[in-house]
Order: sequence, then structure tokens, then C-alpha cells
Amino acid sequence: MIPVGEFRNLGTEQNSKLRVLKPWWDVFSEYLCIAMLMLGVFGCTLQPQLTQDKIACLPNPFTSPTPEAIDCSYIRTYRENVTAHYTPVTLGSPIIQEVFGRKNNLDIHQYVFVNHYCYERFVHWFAKYFPYLVVIHTMIFMVASSFWFKFPGTSSKIDLFVTILGKCFDSPWTTRALSEVSEERGEEKLVSWRRNTMSKDSTERRPDEEEASGLLMRSSSVKSNPEKKNPEPQSSPSLLDKKEGEQAKALFEKVKKLRTHVEEADILYHMYVLQTSLKVFKFLLIIVYTAVLVPNIQIVVRCYVPPELTGFDIYCCNHNKAHLFSKLAYCYICFVGVYGILCIYTLYWLFHRPLKEYSFDQVRLETGINDIPDVKNDFAFLLHLVDQYDALYSKRFAVFLSEVSESRLHQLNLNYEWTDKKLRTRLTKNSSNRLELHLLMLPGLPDTVFELNELESLKLEQVNNVTIPHSVAKLDALQELSLIYSPAKLQLPALNHLKEHLKVLRLAFESLEEVPVWMYILHGLEELHLSGPLTNEVYKSATLDSLRELRSLRVLTLRSNLAKIPPSVGDVAMQLQRLCIHNESVKLQAFSSLKKLTNLVSLELVGCELERIPSAVFSLNNLQELDLKENKLSTVEEILSLQHCQRLVTLRLWHNKIAYIPDHISKLHTLETLDISWNKLRKLPSRLFYCTKLRHLDVSHNQLTSLPPEVSILQGLQFFSAAFNSFETLPEELFSCKRLKTLILGNNCLSYLSSRVSNLAQLVRLDIKGNRLESLPLEIGDCPLLSHSGLIVEDSLLELL
Repeated sequence: MIPVGEFRNLGTEQNSKLRVLKPWWDVFSEYLCIAMLMLGVFGCTLQPQLTQDKIACLPNPFTSPTPEAIDCSYIRTYRENVTAHYTPVTLGSPIIQEVFGRKNNLDIHQYVFVNHYCYERFVHWFAKYFPYLVVIHTMIFMVASSFWFKFPGTSSKIDLFVTILGKCFDSPWTTRALSEVSEERGEEKLVSWRRNTMSKDSTERRPDEEEASGLLMRSSSVKSNPEKKNPEPQSSPSLLDKKEGEQAKALFEKVKKLRTHVEEADILYHMYVLQTSLKVFKFLLIIVYTAVLVPNIQIVVRCYVPPELTGFDIYCCNHNKAHLFSKLAYCYICFVGVYGILCIYTLYWLFHRPLKEYSFDQVRLETGINDIPDVKNDFAFLLHLVDQYDALYSKRFAVFLSEVSESRLHQLNLNYEWTDKKLRTRLTKNSSNRLELHLLMLPGLPDTVFELNELESLKLEQVNNVTIPHSVAKLDALQELSLIYSPAKLQLPALNHLKEHLKVLRLAFESLEEVPVWMYILHGLEELHLSGPLTNEVYKSATLDSLRELRSLRVLTLRSNLAKIPPSVGDVAMQLQRLCIHNESVKLQAFSSLKKLTNLVSLELVGCELERIPSAVFSLNNLQELDLKENKLSTVEEILSLQHCQRLVTLRLWHNKIAYIPDHISKLHTLETLDISWNKLRKLPSRLFYCTKLRHLDVSHNQLTSLPPEVSILQGLQFFSAAFNSFETLPEELFSCKRLKTLILGNNCLSYLSSRVSNLAQLVRLDIKGNRLESLPLEIGDCPLLSHSGLIVEDSLLELL
């Protein structure tokens, strides 16, 4: 007997989680397969019981030279027309005759032989093997239905999809995200109702009351953040602990990889079409040949046996189970017919609908999450199948396709990790003496930052997905914002707050597109520092938008590779006081915009590959500080024209290739600071020291061998550095500069130090290390302000004092 349990697993999929990919027609088809399988198994179980009596044969007493003329049809039609109702008769009735049996004189072994012979030779093969055909065809249907669940090229994708789909469905984050949207929609409806209600009374309100109510509505219309609400009992669906947040974060990554992996091909769709087409073909084949062969299941079979074996050549045989098999066959045809109709409907569904595209329009409308992307190919096909099972799966799964939902989750995880207590430990004073919070390489901006009311400066470096919310208004002390490779978006209330309160903005970016448009409307901004490419790749020209709205801008720093000064700089000409351009060794050629900056006080042109001082500088009458560091200046003959800058007090020509200084530098009467270090000077002109207001003079890192005695003219000199030169002696007149506080003479060739050093009563720092001194003058101890720490010299010389 065939064990039915062996077929059970073929009828139903072992892994019940795959049921989400089985639409109603596949489920119905499975049950039909089970019914057909049981039909075949039932027929098969009857066969072993008929080992000895599958067929029973009797010889026909008639014979003929043409055996075809003799058949057994009279047995089939015998007494068919006699009514089933009859009247009992008595034995004395004259029409009753005693019937005697016919003796054939055959041995029992001859009957057995004839039965087997006739069964094998004259019973139609369909009548003999029909139950086995039913089992085989049904198993083929089952294999075809579940083949894509087993084939390596498709089963891996299906298993991965179903596993992730189940996790997304059960994830607490799905419930949390959908509930947040519901809350936000409720708030929006409430705000809309308030607006409609208050508009009815608008004529009765005073202007100041209307303004106050308007501000209230705008603030209430901002989307709520559940973590920012006042402490109150929350319902369990809205709770999400740290562990669940990490699990949801991992799910987002898995969904991204799954989408990339599945969406790139359509093998699942084609495999499903192929197996459905195979089932339709199989259905047609079964219907045709079964309908043709069913009449061959006959109850009475005529059999020809060689007469020399038994003496009879024609036998009439009775097929014992033919009647039952014929009924099973017709029942099987009905089952296959229904199964085929389902397969044809499946093909219609496959080709009639665009199953390679899946739109989340309805989900976006219901959930309010508008950035859920549409999908295609196999990913879309799987979601269509899931919708046939339960559309709620796709709705909950869509939450993990949304970048907005992912950013909310990241925000929640950030808030768990970065508490306000942890952030306060990172507060430090920056170079501007502001209390600063520096956050580096975070996936987002924690909401807890806006709980630090004492924060004055916020620095974000390589922080992703920065959105500054309306809660920034809580930071009343915030004046400085630094976004270092951290593109940021601002909510409207946050922008309105920063317009009035932000004083310093520092931006570093990798492309011009990352420059935020909100930067151009910060009315209260006083300092703007930009670092990154400000040129268009096609036209190679500066493309900064108009700075006209920056009405309070005083300082502008551009660290880029400009070919000319951006024309938009002229928009702030009236208020701009300091302009710094660090051009990263790219030649700056056009300076026409400089002439407009009539109120400029400080100008830095660093790394601009300048060979001469730009003539546009000479028209800046209010200029007080000029820094031309790291250029290619070899001569400064045009320095005479700087006398037009009548307020110039600081001139820095350091890190250039200047070989000499012209005598007419003495025309710069207002000069107080001169830095000509890191050049190629071999000699200093004596006229240099007629700049009598000099307080700071740096000639270090040159090739000087002597110092003119006119240095004594600089009676106001407080800082003098001549380190890293080739001085062998110093003029005694140097020690007449009695206001010197810092004297740096290290790394020269000095062999002695004059005893007149004691004249420098205000000397605080003296650096003479790296010379050829054998001793120090004892008078050095007469400098009252010079401490041991302020004297920089070899330890061996200190021991000799």
C-alpha cells in the first residue's frame, strides 16, 4: 500500500512563511492538487487487492472462422430493458424452467492463465494505469507550482524577501512611523480648524493680537517630535527602546541591499510565467487524451486465446474495477478542468497587468510619507503577489523604503546615544572665546543639542543629513555656526531665528551645489567664511549669488581657486571691512571688484600667485592692513603707491621671493607692523627705519648679514625678529630701542652679545639660541622684566651666568 503521508509535504509547502507569495488561485490550486492526489492514491491502493482477480474470463461457446464476428456485447446489454419491479411467482408456474450450468471442462490453472493473459493483452493500458497517471500528473503540477521556491536562482531571492518582509511587518518602528504621521495629520487638521475659526473674528482683533495668533499658528504647525513633548504617559505602540532602534536601523540597510539585489532582474517574473504556462500546457494535454481514452475503460472485454491451449479461442472477461475507475476518471477530468481554468486566469493576470512596475501612490496617500519610491522588475512583481495575500504587508514594508522614515529613525537613535549630559562634556572655548560644541562624523544632528541653552558656537564636521529644526530658537546665545563638509537644511522657523541672531557662519564644501541658498538671506550675519570650489566647471568663473541681503556683513573669507574676485563681493562694498582670499596657489588675475570696496579695512590675498602688488589696492583709502602671504613677489617697486592708503598700519609681505626693499618704503609714515620674513633679502635699506611708527618688525628667514645703525630711529619698536639669518654682529644702536619687549635673534652667527642689552628695560623675551656665543654678558641680569623662562638660550650658557 502507498503511504499517504509521503505525499503530504508535496501538497503543502513546508515553509509556511512562503504563504505571503501565494495568491488565492495558487492556494485553491494546491487544494485541487491534494484532491487529485488523493484520487490517484485511492485508485492505486485498490490495485494490490486485485492481484489474483483483476479480471475474470469465461469461454464463449460459439466459434467462427472470423472471430471478429463474435463479440461479448450481449453480456453488456443482457436484461438492461427488464424493469426492476417484478411479481414473485410460485414454483408451480408453467413458465419457470430449471436451468443447468454449462460445463467447460477447464482446469483452475487454465482459468488463472487466461485471466492474466487477457488482462495483460486485451485490457486497455489506460484502464490499467489510470491511477498511476493521476498521481504522476498531479505531482508534476505540484512541482511546477513550487519550482521557483526551490530553484537556486530564485529561491535565494524569495527567501531573503520573505524573511525581511516578515521582520518589517513585525518591527515596532513600522507602528511608530505610521503613528507619527497620524499625529502630524491630526495637528495639521487642528491648525487648519483654528485658522478657520480665528478668521471669523479677525475684524474684531487688534493688529498686535493678530500677529501674536499668527506666530502661535506657525509654531504649532511645525511637525511634532514625540521625544520633545512634555513628559506624559505614552501608549505602548509609540515606545521604541534603543535595541529596537538598532534592529530597525539594520532593517533599513537590509531593505536597501534587497531592493538593489532583486530589482536589477526579472527572473522571478519569467520563472512564474514559465511554470504557469507549463501547467496550462499540461492541463490541455490531460484534458484531450483523458477525454479520448476514458471510453476505453470497459467492464466487459473480449479476449482471443490460442484454441490449442484450452479448446476455446474467444473469452468474455469482466474487468472488476472498470466501473469505479471510469467514475474516478470523469471526476479527475472535472478537477483538472477547474485547475486549468485557474491557470488560464493566472496567465491573464500575468499579461494583463503591469506587474513589472509597482506604485506606492495609495500607500503615500494613506500614510503621508511622500518619498516612498516606486519599484520595478522582480521587486515589483513580489509586491504584487503580496498584495494578493494581504495589502497591509506592502504598506508596512513601504515604511522601510522611505528615506524620511530612515532619517527619523537615525534621529531617534542619535538622541538615545547623545544625551544632553554627554554633549555638555564636549563644550570648549574656541578661538573667538565662545563656548563651542564640536561634533565630528555623526550620521545626523541630535535633537538634544538644542537643550544646551548656554551654547554659543556649534561646529558640525562631516555630519550627514543635517536638518536644523525650529527648536534652534531655544539657543538664545548661539552666534556662530560652522558646517564643515556638512550640508544642512533649515526649517522655516529656524531660518527666521538665525536671520536675526547668527553672527558668524563658516562653510566648507566639496562642490558649488552644496552652498546653501539660505546663506544669502541671513540679515544679521557679520562674518562669512567659505571654503571650497566657487567656480563653474564649464565657464571657470565665480558663481556666487548676490550677497545684497547680507546687510550686516563685515568680514568675508574665500578659500578657493578663483580666477577673479567674484562680482557679488561688490554687493557688500558699503559695509565690508575685511576681505580674505586664500586662492590655493591659483593665479588671481582680475581685481576690478576691489575698487568698489572703499570701506575695506583689512585685505588678505594669500596664495594668489601675485608677481606685483595689484594696482586696485592703491585706491583703498581706508585700508589699514594688507597681507600678501605666499605669492611670487620678487620686487615691490610699486610700494610707493601704498602711500595713497593713508591709514595703512600693517603690511605683511612674508613668504615671497623679494630680493630687496626700495628706499621709498619710508614714505609709509603710518606703518606700525612690517613683516618681510621668509624672503630672499640680503640687505635692508637704511630708509626702512624712517618709518618711525614701526612697533613690529620681522625680517627673519632671510639672507641678511648686517643691520643698519639707523635702527635706533625706531624708538617705538616693541617686537624685532631677525632669526635664521647670517648676522655676525649687531649694531650697538639696536639696544637704543628701549621699548623693545621681544627680541628674537636665534640661529644666526653671533659670537657675542653687547652689554648694552641692559638698556632694554622692557624686554620680556630674548631668543639667542643657535648662535656661536661662548658666554652671556652679566648685564643681562639687569633687564628687570626678563625672566628665566623668557630667556631662550643653550643650557650651557645659562650655567655660566
